[in-house]
Amino acid sequence: MINKSLSLSLRDDRDILIKVPAITALFWITKVLTTGMGEVFSDFLVKQMNPMIAVLLGGAGLAAAMVLQFSVKRYIAWIYWLVVVMVSIFGTMAADVVHVVIGIPYLVSTAFFAIVLAGVFIVWFAAEKTLSIHSIDTFRRETFYWMTVLGTFALGTASGDMTATTLHLGYFASGILFAVLLVMPAVAYWKFGLNPIFSFWFAYVMTRPVGASFSDWLSKPLGEGGIGWGEGQVSLVMAIIIVALVGYLQITKMDAHHSQAAGHVHAR
Repeated sequence: MINKSLSLSLRDDRDILIKVPAITALFWITKVLTTGMGEVFSDFLVKQMNPMIAVLLGGAGLAAAMVLQFSVKRYIAWIYWLVVVMVSIFGTMAADVVHVVIGIPYLVSTAFFAIVLAGVFIVWFAAEKTLSIHSIDTFRRETFYWMTVLGTFALGTASGDMTATTLHLGYFASGILFAVLLVMPAVAYWKFGLNPIFSFWFAYVMTRPVGASFSDWLSKPLGEGGIGWGEGQVSLVMAIIIVALVGYLQITKMDAHHSQAAGHVHAR
């Protein structure tokens, strides 16, 4: 009985340390919205102020959010999604700097970020023997997780811009293309038993160009392939929706409870 109680206590302590949310429909909706908001708000910032200052502010905001995330011992919805938003903004800026400032073509930057992301996955797996998000319960695993998230945003931004501009598909067609690619691993996992970890990370990468492409389509002028709503307006509307969704998750704790319960089962 004592051993059983101790085992349950250790499991509960371990569950509390799970630092990521459960993967639900709200997770994917919020994720896509944050990618879209980060894309257009980044564009809005660099047009409203000196681009270098905007990048420095984005980096400072990301650093502050990261410090806050690593300082807590469990998943807290508003802190987690604040980091995701800041990663989205700064990831957009990083990808844009590579193309606009340095002059590297989107095709090259897409390939570069894909290699970087693959490298992070390789090192993560070599160190931890798992890439499961249900095992994010140590400082090192969380570090690998956020490095991966930043890589997915940079890769998704570059690939979305590549299809929209370099391949001349336009923003709307690019959004449709990546939406199809986003759904494919879910169908493959459901129908054909595709590896769940591969399915998750593939879909996670695709959320970035989906959100970015559709937000660009909404915000860009008609002459640039959009419908002209403007970066400021689109950013504000998306931010309001994100705040409402994250507020709901924070109050209900529906994803925190599920992620903690599942954490012990899938951590191995």
